[in-house]
Amino acid sequence: MRKTLMTMILLLTAGLMIYAAGFGKEVGWDSYGLTIDGRRVCPVMGEIHYSRIPANEWAYAIRKMKEGGVNIAATYVFWNHIEEQEGIYRWDGQRDLRSFLETCREEDMPVVLRIGPFCHGEVRNGGIPDWVFSKGCKIRSTQPAFLKLVDRLYRQIFTQVSGLQWKDHGPVIACQFDNEYRGSGDYLMALKEMARKAGFDLPFYTRTGWPELSKPVAFGEMIPLYGDYADGFWDKETKECTGNYYKAFNFKAFRSSTAIGTDLLGQQKEERSEADRQYPYFTCELGGGMATAYHRRPYIYADDCYSLAIVKLGSGSNLLGYYMYHGGSNPESTTGITLNETQRTPGTANNDLPQVTYDFQAPLGEFGQTYPQYFRLRPIHLFMHDYGDRLATMEAHFPAPQDIRKGEDGQLRWAYRTADDSGFIFFNNYERLQPLAAKKDIQLAACDVELPKITIPVGSMGIFPVNIDGIRFATAQLVAHRDNKIYLMQIEGIPTIIYTKDGKKLRNVKPKGIAKPIYENLYLLTQEEAEHLFLPIRQEEKGQWTAEYVKLKEAGRLRNITKGPARVAEAPSEEDWREAASYQISLPADSSAYEQSRLLLSIDYQGDCARLYAQGRLVADNFQYGRPFLYGLWRLPEACKELELRILPLQPEAPIYLPREADKTPGERVKGISIIPNQ
Repeated sequence: MRKTLMTMILLLTAGLMIYAAGFGKEVGWDSYGLTIDGRRVCPVMGEIHYSRIPANEWAYAIRKMKEGGVNIAATYVFWNHIEEQEGIYRWDGQRDLRSFLETCREEDMPVVLRIGPFCHGEVRNGGIPDWVFSKGCKIRSTQPAFLKLVDRLYRQIFTQVSGLQWKDHGPVIACQFDNEYRGSGDYLMALKEMARKAGFDLPFYTRTGWPELSKPVAFGEMIPLYGDYADGFWDKETKECTGNYYKAFNFKAFRSSTAIGTDLLGQQKEERSEADRQYPYFTCELGGGMATAYHRRPYIYADDCYSLAIVKLGSGSNLLGYYMYHGGSNPESTTGITLNETQRTPGTANNDLPQVTYDFQAPLGEFGQTYPQYFRLRPIHLFMHDYGDRLATMEAHFPAPQDIRKGEDGQLRWAYRTADDSGFIFFNNYERLQPLAAKKDIQLAACDVELPKITIPVGSMGIFPVNIDGIRFATAQLVAHRDNKIYLMQIEGIPTIIYTKDGKKLRNVKPKGIAKPIYENLYLLTQEEAEHLFLPIRQEEKGQWTAEYVKLKEAGRLRNITKGPARVAEAPSEEDWREAASYQISLPADSSAYEQSRLLLSIDYQGDCARLYAQGRLVADNFQYGRPFLYGLWRLPEACKELELRILPLQPEAPIYLPREADKTPGERVKGISIIPNQ
């Protein structure tokens, strides 16, 4: 198995071998993007929170990320995960940052550390320990009392990083200071100075590019990174398609988002910063999914994520960073308080998140399970690996209006990027939950090359090459170039037309897969073939086993759903959970296969929310939103044969947003419980 995985990893990185065993090579950046050892690259970055994943699952998680096309991991270092009690530092178990970084080194995965002190990440107080709020100092400021605490934190973090920085041929390539900060850049520079004094010496440093700073930092000190999401749990509205997330589906020169974190940041203006445009266009929070808050529970589709990636790349981004790429579970508190964000915690205090789960509907979920976008995004990632050196210097052009309104359907959203006589055309006929029509007789053009008129189907999106690798143009998407073989993906509903520079004209070509070229070294793949290109052929684990369950107790009195300090519905209290319906789940007698086969418990239920207990301890929770409630059985305590499931009934007219896929039937019941392979 190990040999198969390593073979796959070498195949995946063949177009970008600078990462494999390349730690320590010279890293540079300019207004276009990153260079490593003098070669331009367009990396794919994926967020994974090491302290939200058991340590024995780290290596598997990193390998799965690499299979998905990720070649940089980003992770928060949550202060209250490591110093929940003042002066007592936890660098053990899943909090062991050094071991995580060593795992990344072994797996050839560069790392960007996001070291706070404020992180957010839907963690209690945004990651700042409760005891800090009792010190009487101003949080996230240059006040000496606060900076003294942060200095001590940074020095502790560096004990885990020492010897593992890029210059030491380690994986740590960059770090980010604070998160979503809107004050003076003096604060961010104070953090950087403390980090440098602690020992950090990295190729580059970053900050979130939203919201605008009240006072900028000097040019070159920190690269601003941006983001966009298809929907947000943080919105106060409990209606579908609230907010201005629709803007994320438009090609535009404006790099930032006015939709992220409106609960904390309020309404933000769409103002372009010319100073920031001197930096490369990178993202760190492109929505790989979305968390569920109690009051708002978006259901994210693969095409939401794919469309965001197409649009950001077409708008000029040369690093796609996803938040999250791998979900997780909050670690247990050492003080008895919970580590999830709630409305009643001292910091953030705007949303009630589940106590344990941080699945995020990410490409890789809480237990490493794949959501559809995991495979949907792979063709773009392979494209960035193999064509990033050419894409990086291409300027973005915007022939379509950049201010298309929500649901507006009068024209196609498209852009193109060019350098010299080569380019890529990007198009997007998709907007989340909006019924856009097919666009007929569309003629796209770039580099003085006009494509034939075509119809762009409903929900279609993609990238067409112009004067690339001997192709004059193609109405199919370039995916990869390996071993002198050029792979293209047919876009469903669009006839494949390819004109080569040597005069060959191919019309209405059908995919022939990886075994047979359509012409010379050109291979045309179906979408499914492209999504699995270069992955090892695995025998899929079939099968599904029914788990037995019995109802122990009916639900008691219905809870009074209150609105908390943030004026949105509050999650159930521990007292409320004592009134929940209770079920006993019996597991098969032979549980030795859980670890080996990575089996998942899958619970399909009707209700508001549910919890799972093992030997009286809460191990998983779920706000019902239309997907099954999952749990990785390999994480169970030894000899655990029975679980308790508690469900709270869904109440009519509850002040919460449930998506179309959710079961909105009042009451509660178990529809079925099964044990399934973790694919």
